[in-house]
Amino acid sequence: MSSWAQTKDLVKMQSDLELVHLTKRYDVALAVDAISHRFKPGGYACLLGPSGCGKTSTLRMIAGHETVTEGAVILQGRDISLMPPARRGTAMMFQNYALFPHLNIVDNVAFSLKMRGISRTERHAKAAEILRLVDMEKYRDRFPNQLSGGQQQRVALARALITRPQVLLLDEPLSALDPFLRIRMRAEMKKLQTELGISFIHVTHSQEEALALADEIIVMNDAKIEQAGSAQEVFNAPKTEFVARFLGGHNVIEVPAGRVAIRRDAMRLVSQSDALIQAQIIAVEYQGIHVLLTAKLLGGQEVTILLSDRDFFASPSQPGEAVGLSWDQTAVHSLSA
Repeated sequence: MSSWAQTKDLVKMQSDLELVHLTKRYDVALAVDAISHRFKPGGYACLLGPSGCGKTSTLRMIAGHETVTEGAVILQGRDISLMPPARRGTAMMFQNYALFPHLNIVDNVAFSLKMRGISRTERHAKAAEILRLVDMEKYRDRFPNQLSGGQQQRVALARALITRPQVLLLDEPLSALDPFLRIRMRAEMKKLQTELGISFIHVTHSQEEALALADEIIVMNDAKIEQAGSAQEVFNAPKTEFVARFLGGHNVIEVPAGRVAIRRDAMRLVSQSDALIQAQIIAVEYQGIHVLLTAKLLGGQEVTILLSDRDFFASPSQPGEAVGLSWDQTAVHSLSA
């Protein structure tokens, strides 16, 4: 049994991370506004939001690469807010991987151990173990410019994991990869996190990426947390208009009871007499197993309807056609401001 397998349960118990009124200001600009959140130990969490929402500043404060203006970062009951990065029990994988071009792969992975004064023999043995974990041991003597983007990402992961962190922090780690490799690598990252049992906190602006990877999604907007919960909970039951629109998959419309979110795959075309609202089709987009319709309501608002290709082609609609829309009331969620 590897040392990773032996320490998996212990690491999971020690990865209890909490943010307490965490705040970051850059001069007069407020980047993170007193957010509080307790992460699930041993889980895969995604900080999700648009550019400038505060997610990367949050990650960097957890890592120790940004100072905390107010509040605290608590890991296993310890306030680590003022500790240097190397003493926190966290490790960070940067967006650009930041591999040293003049070092071969094994020395890149072992670099942090060298800084701690660990002997060459011991640090290379530990690096070999972690390279096996990410299926890169056979490339140990190559240099970064001799590797593909996906291979460089695995090396960067190995370098972050070699210190046996309680929490691994990932800053948009898939953004530099092409779409096909991005899908493959996110499956590998989820598998690796499950095998290791340590907490991963992953910053992304991709809704698809967060839904595919995360046990827990924390949606940020304008320096605050808008909503946090399981991927299924946040997607199926958005609490605010921002979350409903940003996660996608929902239409936000006004009904007599107020503003609501309705899943676009819960909307259906019906006869005018059976309709809850009237609309006009303005675009039809074939997506293989689905067809995406865009329709304009009487007040000018646009909504989207996602139909299976079978349902659509059984009674196809064309741009300009007047239609009736209806939906299952169980798919309707009231929204706060």
